[in-house]
Amino acid sequence: MTTVDVDESFAGRVYPPAGTTTVTADAVRAFARAVRAAHPSHHDTAAARELGYADVVAPPTFAVTLAQAAEAQFVSDPAAGIDFTRVVHGEEQFTHHRPIVAGDELTAEVHVDRVRVVRGNAMVTTRTELALTDGTPVTTVASMLVVRAPEEA
Repeated sequence: MTTVDVDESFAGRVYPPAGTTTVTADAVRAFARAVRAAHPSHHDTAAARELGYADVVAPPTFAVTLAQAAEAQFVSDPAAGIDFTRVVHGEEQFTHHRPIVAGDELTAEVHVDRVRVVRGNAMVTTRTELALTDGTPVTTVASMLVVRAPEEA
């Protein structure tokens, strides 16, 4: 049986924030259009302010765009042994501590919670902690990636 070369010892590794990301109203609106989130608070600053927010509010799944960008530190780490061409997204789970709002300056810390090989395929669970620059938690994104084994010749 062919197996992947993902390094199981990466479980427990933490990738610290690689800087900050400022959430823009344009990014929130574009994502909301893409996922057909029609609530006015995603598109109109005045509607969001009526609800008590400083600017447009991101749809709940917007956090995945930030988490995936941060996970790239791990996925592209040559020592991890991940062939991105063989990656299939398995699961995504969100724990929201507060909404993401345009203007937020966020950091993303990536935790590799689990790496295990099952029938030659690697099952990789990551957790990305999104927080404001002052450390206030915003969203926890848990992802499970499947790195498929190469096909046998």
